[in-house]
Amino acid sequence: MSSLFAPIQLRSLTLDNRVMVAPMCQYSSVDGLPNDWHVVHLGSLAVGSPGLLCLEATAVSAAGRITPGCLGLWSAAHEAAFKPLLASVRAVANTRLAIQLGHAGRKASCATPWNGGRQLREGAWTTLAPSAVGHYDTDQPPRAMDEDDLGRVRQEFVAAAQRAVRLGFDAIELHAAHGYLLHQFLSPVANQRTDQYGGSLAQRMAYPLEVFDAVRAAVPAGMPVGVRVSATDWLEHTSQASLTLAETILFAAALKARGCDWLDVSSGGISPQQQVQPVPGYQLPHARAIRQATGITTMAVGMINTPAQAEGIIARGDADMIAMARAFMMNPRWMWSAAAELGATLRAPAPLWRAASSSGAKIFDTGA
Repeated sequence: MSSLFAPIQLRSLTLDNRVMVAPMCQYSSVDGLPNDWHVVHLGSLAVGSPGLLCLEATAVSAAGRITPGCLGLWSAAHEAAFKPLLASVRAVANTRLAIQLGHAGRKASCATPWNGGRQLREGAWTTLAPSAVGHYDTDQPPRAMDEDDLGRVRQEFVAAAQRAVRLGFDAIELHAAHGYLLHQFLSPVANQRTDQYGGSLAQRMAYPLEVFDAVRAAVPAGMPVGVRVSATDWLEHTSQASLTLAETILFAAALKARGCDWLDVSSGGISPQQQVQPVPGYQLPHARAIRQATGITTMAVGMINTPAQAEGIIARGDADMIAMARAFMMNPRWMWSAAAELGATLRAPAPLWRAASSSGAKIFDTGA
């Protein structure tokens, strides 16, 4: 039996296989609302039979958006707009749905990538961060969060999670990676506070753990909640204090003790000075080390492109799941090719049976 196609249990949620389509920002919303693009984009991914499909980083407030085009779930209007989107996807596919909730912190108020991606000059809004230090030296510095900001943003995460529960999402992932707000608290690159939320690792972890605890307490006991982390800031070549793998392992252990259901292990994003050598599987050592040290359910990411590569990762015990993005953008039916190559069985919607079976994949029901 293929290890990649073995089911996995996350609390009360059973997944058909070990593949999650990772969150991929689309920057295609208006005022944070999903639209026709999201219906087509998510529907095409869902019918490809991944075990879990995680929606893109979804802001818990308007100020928490990376760009004006980012999805949001901060109001009743947003919740209402998600309902037909999710109904459309669920009508055609059995794939389980997760949502990634996040706040961009000092990396908010930026242009979309195809418009340069840098901080907005027109239409900008005030950004928040642990400290008044911009991502780039030329950025308008963020406002350092005070006690009221900390409480309000924590409650915004809770309110968005509760909306996700009402919408019927199967799981929630909190975004604590890629230089966004919760990662900013974890990393001394962005966190230069001198109160209980800055300084030592225990103090830098305090606010992200508070947010996790608040969300975990606000959703049903059977609903899995995971966290995406940046395992390292990739700044070892500098003299700058930064987040390291050893510290992330301690953060992972603290999350596991609080009931975190998985760690989605990525890296980087906190500083333009990072030095990364992206090669296939370049982030796998981080996932392996975290899993071995803590035993937490771990997702591996980072240029994992081929079925044999993904199968080997799971079979060796380097990770429990694979989170993939670009491979699915190129081929939304990646799972069918993997099933054929690995001799596995998958679900596929009935209108696509002929295509799925012609790939060599074995089908066991419609998946709808």
